[in-house]
Amino acid sequence: QVQLVESGGGYVQAGGSLRLSCAASGRTISDYNMGWFRQAPGKEREFAAAISSRGISTRYAGSVKGRFTISRVNAKNTVYLQMNSLKPEDTAIYFCAALDHKWSPFGSWGQGTQVTVSS
Repeated sequence: QVQLVESGGGYVQAGGSLRLSCAASGRTISDYNMGWFRQAPGKEREFAAAISSRGISTRYAGSVKGRFTISRVNAKNTVYLQMNSLKPEDTAIYFCAALDHKWSPFGSWGQGTQVTVSS
């Protein structure tokens, strides 16, 4: 089973940028599509971005498209989320996950990394 550890969150002003990392261990993630999800206070966890196993295709939620970029380096067993032009509504805990063939998350969730955007 793959274990995932998210990092890179922090406190930033609106318009700023952050780069999140998701480091995997236990097994290689090169066979999996991977995704980032987020959960704001009092809200359900929602999809943010996903990338295919070889990094050829990506998907984004409408709310982050054009501002966030997902990428991966399979040799490092790591997935990234570059977040630009951050907005207060991007404030949430961000989680990464391995995705199945239907692009749905499976396995255990990590602790996530907190992103706070001030106005």
